[in-house]
Amino acid sequence: MTNQLAFITAAEAAAFISDGETIGFSGFTPAGAAKAVPLALAERATELHARGKPFRIGVITGASTGRSLDGALAKADAIAFRTPYQSDPDLRKSINAGRTRFFDMHLSTVAQAIRYGFLGKVHWAIIEACDVTADGEIVLTSSVGVAPTICRVADRIIVELNRRHPAALRGFHDVYEPADPPHRREVPIYKPSDRIGAATIKVDPKRIIGIVETNLDDETNAFDEPNEVTCKIGDNVADFLAREMRAKRIPKCFLPVQSGVGNIANAVLGAMSSHSGIPPFEMYTEVIQDSVIELIRLGKVKFASGVSLTVSNAVLQSIYQDIESFRSKLLLRPQEIANNPEIVRRLGLISINTAIEVDIFGNINSTHVMGKQMMNGIGGSGDFTRNAYLSIFTCPSTAKGGKISTIVPFVSHLDHSEHSVSAVITENGIADLRGKSPHERARVIVDNCAHPDYRDELHGYFDQVKDGQTPQTLAGAFAMHQQLLKTGSMRGVDWERFFAEA
Repeated sequence: MTNQLAFITAAEAAAFISDGETIGFSGFTPAGAAKAVPLALAERATELHARGKPFRIGVITGASTGRSLDGALAKADAIAFRTPYQSDPDLRKSINAGRTRFFDMHLSTVAQAIRYGFLGKVHWAIIEACDVTADGEIVLTSSVGVAPTICRVADRIIVELNRRHPAALRGFHDVYEPADPPHRREVPIYKPSDRIGAATIKVDPKRIIGIVETNLDDETNAFDEPNEVTCKIGDNVADFLAREMRAKRIPKCFLPVQSGVGNIANAVLGAMSSHSGIPPFEMYTEVIQDSVIELIRLGKVKFASGVSLTVSNAVLQSIYQDIESFRSKLLLRPQEIANNPEIVRRLGLISINTAIEVDIFGNINSTHVMGKQMMNGIGGSGDFTRNAYLSIFTCPSTAKGGKISTIVPFVSHLDHSEHSVSAVITENGIADLRGKSPHERARVIVDNCAHPDYRDELHGYFDQVKDGQTPQTLAGAFAMHQQLLKTGSMRGVDWERFFAEA
């Protein structure tokens, strides 16, 4: 670090930014997200609004961020538009109220959408780093996201130099941007541990307007301990994969794994690592969680390539204390590369993600409640689902104390179609959808995955439809959703009466 680059306060950095400008922030989940400058921007917006002056900005990130970014700016009513993914409750309210325009995007496409100009001009890049040099080398912290592209296209850059992360992180990042068509070539990754790019982001130091020193933890939240339902889902996934190995549809060395985020994902990874029929495996994924670090230490995960270290702060500090032993086991990439369809297909990934609801044909809703209320966004699940060797979706069979069946006649919002889904797994069982017609899919999903309280109800729906390739009716597709709106529960649809009156 050198004194040739100017140090400024977060408030001074915020003062540079004008109403209507678009900012690209570092971060992929709260890991590596800018924190001090967004908080100062929120304070500035609140002050300006109190004086009757406008201040709203466009926000582009890698994925979700922390409360200091999405949360603070949303509470200050300072976000005009947001993309590509979020998980903050205040921002979610603003989006669903129509106050913030939200573009839900596949995460693999964000960087190229920025480069192509689809998202408009990017005025500022605000990037968290653990080191920055006089000649413009930026060493990222606990994530990569779209930081390389944002740094390249933004007019000006502000660096948050976070002392909580050691400069020894240099070498944990593989920074690589593909050329744009028609000059794009193959991305030469043939195994998860392959490194193809640079250790740092390199920019013209004249574009770095200032450096804001911080000493702040990532705002990551711990996940709940596995419960009976999530453990059973995990066991079912592990049993399914072990069965695939016995059938020689998965090689003896296994295949790289992509896993979503959350309690179910942790339970699945735990079950896979303890299953006697599954050998130690590698991961090529987005989010590296606490459970992955534990499995690396146990020798169950041999290598993990991801976009972010979304781990608890205690686990992150334990990695930093033992940083050299993890240098050969962890790698962080841009999401454009981690989620790249070419690489997903080449490596033969096993993709395991979570659904909000699944219909009886295997269509997946992973983003909306009752078809209209955005939860978080599609994230990278579509990138992996469409291109994986095996694409698995998991969910509990019921929600809200049994009042909601997550298995429904037709999803209220469709994110992943039946054509991309290999298997659906709940705590009740496994529905292998490969090679099955819509009629066969409906029966195996209901019989194996639906909660026993809803099986007769779901059979009552599709058993009434005798013709057509797909046993579906426009009049009845959302009858269970309508029943929920009327009575507070999906139970009790009288299908015989319904079809008689339809």
